[in-house]
Amino acid sequence: MSLTEIVSTASTPVEARVAYLQTRPGSYENLGHLLEIEPRTLSSSGRIDYLAALEKQYSWLYSLIQEATLAIAGSEPNEASNMWEGVDEAEREDVATALKLSPNTAQMRIDVARTLTNHLPATCEALSNGDISSSHATLIARETADALERGVSPDILPLIESKALAHSEFHTAAQVSKKLKTLFAQYAPEVLEERHEIARDSRTVSIYPESDGMSTLIALLPSEDAQTVYLAINARIELERALCSSFGPADGEKEFSDAETDKSNDKNLDKNAMDPRNIDMKRADALTAIASEFLSSNSKKIENAKRPISINVTVDLPTLLGLAENPAELEGHGPIPASLARKLAADGKWRKFVTDPLTGNLLDMGRSHYLPSQYLVDFLTARDRTCRFPGCSYPARLSDIDHAKSWEEGGHTNPENLGFLCRRHHRLKTHGGWRLQSHVDGSCTWTSPQGKELFVPARPVDQSAAAKL
Repeated sequence: MSLTEIVSTASTPVEARVAYLQTRPGSYENLGHLLEIEPRTLSSSGRIDYLAALEKQYSWLYSLIQEATLAIAGSEPNEASNMWEGVDEAEREDVATALKLSPNTAQMRIDVARTLTNHLPATCEALSNGDISSSHATLIARETADALERGVSPDILPLIESKALAHSEFHTAAQVSKKLKTLFAQYAPEVLEERHEIARDSRTVSIYPESDGMSTLIALLPSEDAQTVYLAINARIELERALCSSFGPADGEKEFSDAETDKSNDKNLDKNAMDPRNIDMKRADALTAIASEFLSSNSKKIENAKRPISINVTVDLPTLLGLAENPAELEGHGPIPASLARKLAADGKWRKFVTDPLTGNLLDMGRSHYLPSQYLVDFLTARDRTCRFPGCSYPARLSDIDHAKSWEEGGHTNPENLGFLCRRHHRLKTHGGWRLQSHVDGSCTWTSPQGKELFVPARPVDQSAAAKL
């Protein structure tokens, strides 16, 4: 039976036609068949399949837009004809006026099209087939263009491109963008080192007056310093919450029962109902409070004390010993140069991570006797790093510990059954009809209320410093 017969014949159920079209690459014919179907007549599951099928066709159309953009702008930048014109002056305006875009946005469109065509043939093919979304392709192009501008050799692009496309299968565009940063740091560590040293000299703090008695404070900091400031702000909020609330577990303990956690959280919400501030307001107030406390203090200890290293850095042993220059992983940021990792490790506390040599997935943290609850929390934080829901990047340290199989139903309190979920996705699992199956390596499989299965891979803890397999 031909494609047209499969998707058009009346004997084929419309739901099956949609499911089949979801597997087909982008083309005029497949798009036409989709447009003949009214999505509101489909079941809940069928509507999701229809949306996914349309997205594949949109990716194909987006690949045609890249070709049309290059037809106007050319595959290489157009040199200025005189001293008063810039690069791509006329071409940028042609694209901008045709699409009703600002000149800057039009230039970004042109740059993305050139990078895809000139350096990323496999990405162009995946986009044309609908294997990746337009967002994936755009961010892959931008990260590649940025790496080339920083001095990364084009010779490593095919290998990095293949790894990025493989990562796209189970990850959002933003997560693929972060993966690319890691890959470029991993395969060109000398460029990362050089650029980091140059960038450190641009650190600054600026203040700009705004209307209504407000001001904007901007700090451009090295990543480890920015993480320290941000963690201090969040710690200040947690301290204030602990002082204002008499509920919750005692110090050194962790609440594991999902039902009891929800009850305790509801009580805390009632207790803090009079506080009208959102989280952004609280962070702003915490920053001001930290600075005010410093200014009001007369203790010389503050001036002389070393900054506590309360951020997590993962680095392999050869790099730590100076025998290799692999990038390290700064939690909440991504890859950092080896020299910076050694500097942070010199004043920090060390903890051994035992990882799978092939995948980099966390297996243990170097202790073989019975794991106390706080140790288990530390293990899960290092393993998950973010919420386990597909595409969610909310930090694990601010999330809830969740039993994949609830404690009331006989679920165990062990690494295989536990993981971090942000409050929103925790409630979605508990009350929203989503089901979660947790696996021994830290990966998990979600099932939506419509029966769609979504796999979330395990997250290697040493993804920046891992050997290049």
